[in-house]
Amino acid sequence: MSAVPDLSASPAQAGKEAGFEPLTPERLPAVLAIEQVAYTHPWTRGNFLDTLNAGYQAQCLLAGDELLGYFVAMKGVDEVHLLNITVAPASQHQGWALVMLDALVLWARSQGAHWLWLEVRVSNTRAQHVYQRRGFVRAGLRKAYYPAGNGQREDAVVMSLVL
Repeated sequence: MSAVPDLSASPAQAGKEAGFEPLTPERLPAVLAIEQVAYTHPWTRGNFLDTLNAGYQAQCLLAGDELLGYFVAMKGVDEVHLLNITVAPASQHQGWALVMLDALVLWARSQGAHWLWLEVRVSNTRAQHVYQRRGFVRAGLRKAYYPAGNGQREDAVVMSLVL
């Protein structure tokens, strides 16, 4: 990824140097281990392989050998859709999500995108606040978008950012 934010200005720079590398099939075991801990309905190996095979933007944020987080985004005609952004539970509350969002915004702009879109669970207010800190606004609601326990479904808040 060529457009990378200045990590030294980030609140996440608590003694760690970090950088981005492409998410590859070789990194999937570490990514899947984080998915299993971070989510009640994690992405599968097949989900990740499908996105890689489709050529989606998929990046890992690493501090040395430690996987801090990752994101997957799909480029459209004049927009980018964030499909998955995850910070490893052990690295949460350190600003790494903001670092990844900043990198994604820079990449999306470099691709000529005018909008960045995402969905987030209605119950995930913490993530909604992170997105709002980066300028995302609520654009709508998708009913029964996410799987939930006991055969139930959860609504998703649709958020967007003008680039």
